[in-house]
Amino acid sequence: MINLENGEIRLNPPTTGADAPSTSFAHLGLLDDLVHVLKKRNITQPLPIQACTIADALAGRDVSGKAPTGSGKTLAFALPMASTVHKATRGRPRGLVLAPTRELASQIAAEIAPLLACRGLRVQAFYGGVGFGAQLDALHKGVDVAVACPGRLEDLMGRGSVRLCDVEMVVVDEADRMVDMGFLPAVTRILDATPSTRQTLVFSATLDGEVDILTRRFQREPVRHEVTARDDELKRVTHEFRNVGLTDRLSHCTEVLESKGPTVVFVRTKRGADRLTTQLLRSGVSAAAIHGDRSQVQRERALAGFRRGITQVLVATDVAARGIHVDDIACVVHYDLPADSKEYVHRSGRTARAGASGSVVSFVLPGQEATAADLRKSLGIRSEGLDVAESRRRPEPKKSGDRNVPLRSRRRPRGRGRTGDGRVTTPRSGAGIR
Repeated sequence: MINLENGEIRLNPPTTGADAPSTSFAHLGLLDDLVHVLKKRNITQPLPIQACTIADALAGRDVSGKAPTGSGKTLAFALPMASTVHKATRGRPRGLVLAPTRELASQIAAEIAPLLACRGLRVQAFYGGVGFGAQLDALHKGVDVAVACPGRLEDLMGRGSVRLCDVEMVVVDEADRMVDMGFLPAVTRILDATPSTRQTLVFSATLDGEVDILTRRFQREPVRHEVTARDDELKRVTHEFRNVGLTDRLSHCTEVLESKGPTVVFVRTKRGADRLTTQLLRSGVSAAAIHGDRSQVQRERALAGFRRGITQVLVATDVAARGIHVDDIACVVHYDLPADSKEYVHRSGRTARAGASGSVVSFVLPGQEATAADLRKSLGIRSEGLDVAESRRRPEPKKSGDRNVPLRSRRRPRGRGRTGDGRVTTPRSGAGIR
């Protein structure tokens, strides 16, 4: 645990997943009604980040919580908020949660709703991409806890529809993603509009850089808890780096998808997500795209189909990565390599959640070998068996005509064939390592 007092950092032994206290929710000081709600959902033992932070939050302290993706951060702040916030008046919520994406805001609201309901309190998610009507109606009826994306919340503040002068507790969730997406100025303005007496909780997978500036400016004598993944948790995820060519990447992708369960495939651009989704559908793979240009209805429909098993594959951009919180995702495919190790961790964190196992497959195009090696080194992923030199020697098949010419109209490279549905197939040469 790290205590930050009056701008000074005093280091104590870190609280890790292995060393986190073993206790029950009742022993943490939660209300009996909340413990009962958790039991009805078969949640009886707090996860490490919950065990570390809930007691401090219930005591009114400002808390910074750092833990891996999928470690249970939402309940770590939702339970203290449900325990302490009071009934609000119209347009003046008492609790505020800031989230970077529409999907995450919606899912946090769904998570906290039954906890608030047992106390007669209500929650509403506020985000863009939809009309103002339903959100304004909710504010008129009274919202006790607002879960909001910064842009939409500032719009509502500008209209005079919501005031933050009564806020008792603020949570900044996925703070590092807020910074990455350029929301820090908006978050700063929003926090400045809340009372200086508020309690401030910051949760994220990383708490360095500009996130640290945020905690120093808006938190008072905060206590900082860091939970790291245990060795047995790390072993639940396998990492494979597979050398592929640009023209056979799709066939490698369909091969992976056929052998895995529910999968999230990450690409770099919105256009690329739409293009790959269309290609997968033509190959007989049930797929849906999720990115910033999709309407909220389309994004919610894609996620709902994925959760229900109707859709096998979600094709997503990095912007949407933080909003995909679904258990039982078997595999993550990096169709386009992530820009850095932090993005690799956030993407890969969609699998192996809540104690499950999972796999991560990264496609390495010719010329990307050094980038892949840097990723493996920075993340401590073993790379024995990957012949980088061989992948560099393997020439990229030449394409004829424009790069957007469909695969079926290009000259067929030697040694490849086509399946009955027109997909290009290729032998598994150089199929990566684990």
